[in-house]
Amino acid sequence: MNVEARSYFAATEPAAATRNHARHQAAIERCVEKLRATMPVIGLRNPKIGTADNQWVYCGPFDWVVGFHAGQLWLALQLTGDPAFLHAAQARRPVFRSILAHRQAQDHDLGFQFSLACVSDWLMTGAREPRDMALEAARLLLERFRPEGRYLQAWNAIAPHGQVDPHHASGRIIADTLQNLALLYWAHGETGRADFRVAADGHAQTALAHLVRPDDTSFHTFLFDPVTGAPLHGATHQGYADDSCWSRGQAWLIHGYAQSARVTGNPVYLDAARRLAAKAEALMGEDSVPAWDYMAPGGASAYRDSSAGAIMAAGAYMLAEQLPMEVARWRDFGDRLLGGLLDTCDLTADPKALGLLAHGAAHVGSQFADNMLPYGDYYFMEALMRSLGHTQFFW
Repeated sequence: MNVEARSYFAATEPAAATRNHARHQAAIERCVEKLRATMPVIGLRNPKIGTADNQWVYCGPFDWVVGFHAGQLWLALQLTGDPAFLHAAQARRPVFRSILAHRQAQDHDLGFQFSLACVSDWLMTGAREPRDMALEAARLLLERFRPEGRYLQAWNAIAPHGQVDPHHASGRIIADTLQNLALLYWAHGETGRADFRVAADGHAQTALAHLVRPDDTSFHTFLFDPVTGAPLHGATHQGYADDSCWSRGQAWLIHGYAQSARVTGNPVYLDAARRLAAKAEALMGEDSVPAWDYMAPGGASAYRDSSAGAIMAAGAYMLAEQLPMEVARWRDFGDRLLGGLLDTCDLTADPKALGLLAHGAAHVGSQFADNMLPYGDYYFMEALMRSLGHTQFFW
């Protein structure tokens, strides 16, 4: 497939001339070379979490993070046109075919998985199979919409590998789902089917009403009566406490609402992303890499989450793109976040490291507190590219 025949990525905005341009350009080039260098080691496996010596533990077949390495490969292809990245990304299709074939593998993370592995393929190559796969994933995601509460059910009562926890699953939304709405918005644009847009907007509005607190901090999760849809209460799963503010959850919401605003033109979503970003900026104080939870006390606050910083940086650049009167503010915030990652977390020049960023906090409560994370790596590349003026992605 001749990727140059596709026009979707042909025109990107000229890179903004900022004091960080050269540093960011050098960093994205190192990311690409790191991906190229690690191909013979990673092969067809998909990274899940880093080890203490910056090697990878790899995903099982249905892991929610299975698409992030593919997303990095598609970004590298966009930047270079090198068919090695094309072949490595497309060779992962069987993983996603398997997800579509197994009901227990399907939850709200279908958006993460198929936007980065299949929508990307369709947009860059015009291949029909990944388009069809992504539309089927969108249809399955649509089935998770609960009209009585106007939300997408996050998790399943039975996890992909057999764990059973009905209470954990029933009537629950989580901040992460905002990123998955992009698949529904794409499917609406691709097919014209209104129900894709209705479900995406319904969930976005419900999350804004119940995940985002009046002070612009956020719950990680919110529970509803699974029968009536009546709102019950907020809670956490990966944060410090139910009433704390988990930084990656706040970042998911920032990026998710900024992206939803970009697709729909809805100013309510843009205002939500702006308020959430302003609150995160205030909560960070003088830090340049966010704490894993902004309200964790004492020693617990010492853990940083580079993935939250990367996600939030990409969101900040989207705010700059959409808020012409506040361009400098949000570009400066994005630059500050990228600067923190480059100063303290950058592994791209370490020949022994298989990933791009150190100091991610996967799940502090489960003792995964200082790791490389494939989603941090993906958003690091996206943020660097957005800082340099690229505007076409897979969301």
